[in-house]
Amino acid sequence: MIEVDDRGTLSIDPVVVRKIAEHAADAAPGTTAVKRKLIGSHGASATVDGTGDTVSLRVDLALHYPAAVRQVVADVRAAVTGEVERITSYRVLGVDVTVSALLPEIRARVE
Repeated sequence: MIEVDDRGTLSIDPVVVRKIAEHAADAAPGTTAVKRKLIGSHGASATVDGTGDTVSLRVDLALHYPAAVRQVVADVRAAVTGEVERITSYRVLGVDVTVSALLPEIRARVE
């Protein structure tokens, strides 16, 4: 049997943690993608800081207007923290959220 100390280590690239955070933020109710004229649309963007098995995250995103901003941001923080910790087993020290846009929901003209 292999001893625990002889099994090696697992490190997860910060790019992977960033993608998990962005996906979790985009899936939270109340968030939306920002439409760009030349490059299509994009959802949340995240940055990751940390060492070892602890990380801090910054997420920039857009919300549907009108939105209960505090509630949506709290939901995003919980979703991002939960997914990053569940998938990576890293401890999330904090999630700073910047709301960069409030965009109205565009409804189809024909239903």
